[in-house]
Amino acid sequence: MLRCLRIAARERTLLNALAAMALTLLLLLTAPGADVSSSTGQQFLCEGDPLEALPFKGSVDAANIPNSKANSVPGAFVVLRWRNVSLQLPRTNNAGVPSYSDGRWWWQELDPDHPEFAQLRGTVKGYRCERQD
Repeated sequence: MLRCLRIAARERTLLNALAAMALTLLLLLTAPGADVSSSTGQQFLCEGDPLEALPFKGSVDAANIPNSKANSVPGAFVVLRWRNVSLQLPRTNNAGVPSYSDGRWWWQELDPDHPEFAQLRGTVKGYRCERQD
């Protein structure tokens, strides 16, 4: 009897974990503010490898915030797909042209044809990028 109860408890735990994962995935896919500004993203070549930048607008309605250039307000982020990795970088609070960083990676399109892309941990490693048509 005790063994049956243990098996039933494990099955409930597994079902609860699966339900939580499914709900999390559903929330991520339908999150408000996850309105991508372009369906295909911007295409770049960084250090010889293709990079796709997908900017997402923030969910904060803050038109009076002075740091909202290029329709990028707090809550905005960019997804970079490069070299078999996908980076989601949040918008920084820096003034001026929008920049994105998670403390390790940095992205900014001061020059839209040659964005700044760098890895900030240890020795700063910059990657040369250019827009692809």
